[in-house]
Amino acid sequence: MKKDWTYLTKMAANKPVRIVRVVIEGDEVAIEGDFELPPLAKLDSDDQIFAAVFIKCHGSIKQMEKYFNVSYPTIKNRLNRIAEKLDFARVETEVDESDALDRLDKGEIDVNEAIELLKKRRK
Repeated sequence: MKKDWTYLTKMAANKPVRIVRVVIEGDEVAIEGDFELPPLAKLDSDDQIFAAVFIKCHGSIKQMEKYFNVSYPTIKNRLNRIAEKLDFARVETEVDESDALDRLDKGEIDVNEAIELLKKRRK
């Protein structure tokens, strides 16, 4: 009986998972080895769902606010937290002043980091 992806995610309980056997359906081919999960599959199920909804919303934070019934800063903070877990893709982003100040206010960054982010914004 096949289980959906949430079953594996919950069963692993955020512990590292290795894939040792891959079966290609319909071709009767199985490959054994030591395979690492793709980065998105390493996210917990809540973050996977959040990322999927973000894609379905075409990146619209306004739609995300409505879907999850939360504020803009909450969506931005969640996206930032997920982005930190996805270190395979480095993207330089423009920093919003209010975003830097929100992060400072929440203790996510210190004063020096906030100053650096604001300096980058002005360049």
